[in-house]
Amino acid sequence: MDASHRRVILASAVGSALEWYDFFIYGMAAALVFGDLFFPESDPAVGTLLAFATFGVGFFARPFGGLVFGRLGDRIGRKPVLVITLMLVGGGTFLIGLLPTYATAGVWAPILLVLLRLIQGFGAGAEYGGAVIMAVEHAPPGKRGLFGSWAPIGVTVGNLLAAAVFAVVSSLPRDEFLDWGWRLPFLLSIVLIAFSFYIRAKVAETPVFSEIAAKNKAARSPVREALRRYPREFLVVVGARLAENGLGYLFPVFTLNYMTQTLGMDKGMVLGGIMSAHALSLLTIPFFSALSDRIGRRPVYMGAALFSAAWAVPFFMLVNTGMPALVWFALILAISVGVAGMFGPQAAYFAELFGARLRYTGFALARELGSILAGGPAPFIAALLLGWWGGAPWGVAGYIILLSLITAAAVYFGPETHTASIDAERSG
Repeated sequence: MDASHRRVILASAVGSALEWYDFFIYGMAAALVFGDLFFPESDPAVGTLLAFATFGVGFFARPFGGLVFGRLGDRIGRKPVLVITLMLVGGGTFLIGLLPTYATAGVWAPILLVLLRLIQGFGAGAEYGGAVIMAVEHAPPGKRGLFGSWAPIGVTVGNLLAAAVFAVVSSLPRDEFLDWGWRLPFLLSIVLIAFSFYIRAKVAETPVFSEIAAKNKAARSPVREALRRYPREFLVVVGARLAENGLGYLFPVFTLNYMTQTLGMDKGMVLGGIMSAHALSLLTIPFFSALSDRIGRRPVYMGAALFSAAWAVPFFMLVNTGMPALVWFALILAISVGVAGMFGPQAAYFAELFGARLRYTGFALARELGSILAGGPAPFIAALLLGWWGGAPWGVAGYIILLSLITAAAVYFGPETHTASIDAERSG
């Protein structure tokens, strides 16, 4: 791997790390403190639901970000758009750390929280897709899955950083944590912003887009053309996102709240299990991605989705024992096998589904439409199901199974792409 390839995969990874560090510290804050700080007039259960609802709000902005920035990425290039989205995601996160709480600003506190969450979501709508496309379009032949995996690896690094920082600040005395400790993870994002901006400024435009620009073949109406040309691919991406995205947020966000608030487990122990699962994912994501380069995207993706469906009930049976070793085992298999097995090959698969001229638009828009149906509402729906079942998790297990089976079916009906040319226009 030469120096230019190393810069590309680092640029892909660090931007994704920032995006998902931002999103997961928000999710963890929603699970642990935002109910108390921004919705204190509600009872604890309702406050948690409202905090999870603000978590979901950001996902409704993501397709609009995918629409706007995906179009720009197909018209002016991958690199400039990635710089813009980086600043929106990072800036929104940093400012959350400066927000007044309800006790200080009243109703304006949750309003400002939602506004910054929308800014985060708008930028994130095209950040991950652009990071993947940057890596995949630079990849050597036969290694698109492995190169594409650096964006989800970055996501995992972001998750680890978020869990680690929250593990530290949540160990503070309760009063100090609620007073100022919760702000530190948001304010520390400025370090990732500066590093990511520096790295991305040094990366060249992808050879695929450079060739399109040289031949003046950039799409004039990328959104309309992508929807008309790739309807099947849109549906495949939306369906394939349900389990990967929904479970990717449900396990570290909802189950953190379930284990600590409902079952009374120690926060440090649960966060340690989540961190261990994500740490192992640093190995399993590239493994599953490289495997998809050899045997195809679809069998790896479907296998992980079916595993997730089969693991749903055993997961909660193990968690409900309250034994730390079994809780960790449940989290590790759910995240580092089930979610990672979908998340790794997904990067190259989604990029390959769309032709070069419409890739950014198709990838970003379809992927974020899936986010509305999956990751955004998943913690909220899971919390509702938990309440309806009187604190028992079996309704949530059924929800996991449903998402996983829909994803397996969507990928089954999708095309295989791992041997297709990345420069070619797909027929749709």
